[in-house]
Amino acid sequence: MRTSPSTSPTNAPHIRGRWRRIGSAAAATSALLAAGLGTAAHASADTQAAQPKASGKAIAAAVAKAHVQYENACGTPKKGYASCDALRVTGGTTAFQEEQAAKKGVAPATVRPDAASATPTGYGPSDLRSAYGLTSAAASGGSGQTIAIVDAYDDPNAEADLATYRSYYGLSACTTANGCFKKVSQTGSTTSLPSPDSGWAGEISLDLDMVSAIAPNAHILLVEATSPTDANLGTAVNEAVKLGAKFVSNSYGGGESSSDTSFDSSYYNHPGVVITASAGDSGYGAEYPAASKYVTAVGGTKLSKSSTTRGWTESVWNTNSTEGTGSGCSAYDAKPSWQTDTGCAKRMIADVSAVADPATGVSVYDTYGSDGTGWNTYGGTSASAPIIAAVYALAGTPGSSDYPAQYPYGNTSALNDVTSGSNGTCSTSYFCTAGTGYDGPTGLGTPAGTAAFTG
Repeated sequence: MRTSPSTSPTNAPHIRGRWRRIGSAAAATSALLAAGLGTAAHASADTQAAQPKASGKAIAAAVAKAHVQYENACGTPKKGYASCDALRVTGGTTAFQEEQAAKKGVAPATVRPDAASATPTGYGPSDLRSAYGLTSAAASGGSGQTIAIVDAYDDPNAEADLATYRSYYGLSACTTANGCFKKVSQTGSTTSLPSPDSGWAGEISLDLDMVSAIAPNAHILLVEATSPTDANLGTAVNEAVKLGAKFVSNSYGGGESSSDTSFDSSYYNHPGVVITASAGDSGYGAEYPAASKYVTAVGGTKLSKSSTTRGWTESVWNTNSTEGTGSGCSAYDAKPSWQTDTGCAKRMIADVSAVADPATGVSVYDTYGSDGTGWNTYGGTSASAPIIAAVYALAGTPGSSDYPAQYPYGNTSALNDVTSGSNGTCSTSYFCTAGTGYDGPTGLGTPAGTAAFTG
């Protein structure tokens, strides 16, 4: 488990309850071969050119066996602090590993806790683009756009780790030198940065890699808050917008508070800017800032290979009663005019969703801190929030007076409707159970191209 700094600001705000250390997702599969996944040559990493030795149906059946253990990358926060929603796989066999093994006709490798992997163990850019109908858009879109990532503390290895991820998958370089990457503090300084933290460094790597996977032509602005308080994270959001980002991803959150409406107006009310926020990883229950009426609240799914025409299938991500995508009816935030479900009088979470289940998790490269061991697999709604921010960037610049959270509601046919699974028990079924049309855990669905993310 990564650790947080031993000191904290004295002006920490209210407690945001519901913090949990994420534990084991499932028992590891029985002893499996520890063979690697092959040569780390990026020319073949993303295309996966090896001819499958199994049918699509057989591969889908193998992928369904994925079971992993994982932990919350940032650990349990101190009183008054937000938690990141990044979940790092520490053991078991991921869906990607099961798929690769089925194609090769061998037993799958396993993830070993705190052990370096020579090659990825999670889904890469081509997988995510295929799943969400973004292959063409990613190749040609996103140029001229800036996507901001807001996180807490500093990741000293952020740029170097990003370079490794992009090089491995054959993506163009994104560096400070070529103007594609920029890292600043919440005040905009490039030299006076926050203290480093290994847990949030994993979160930062996850966010940077997901933006790169979906929108490789976009520029990336990393804004690091001094600490994960509401005020500091919100100040970092404002700085990202001030510096010109039209797309801002936030992979953190916590329990609601009566102060949330004031935070809305102070930090998240930015017309003409896409602001995405993770729905949370603790199962059914509303969290903030996903509950803000000004953001696109992003839920999480289990994403698996299938023998369908799409080639993929999704259901609500739910590991157990306390581990899964967040959702719910806000206790404080007003319902935006474009949200028309009738069971919740206030803001409903989520709007849309994307992959978040650690068992079907994504490939991330991170080298900072005690468990920054190189290639890792991550899940959590910290994966889905930057994915959706990047999809918006591929779709184009929002209207100057628009709140882009409304865009998917105007074109629901351009989304994959997720109709199975639940994330807990609730009195109003759709708050926690997927079904045809809108539901809390997955919102209106997942991207099927970019058409649902433009006005």
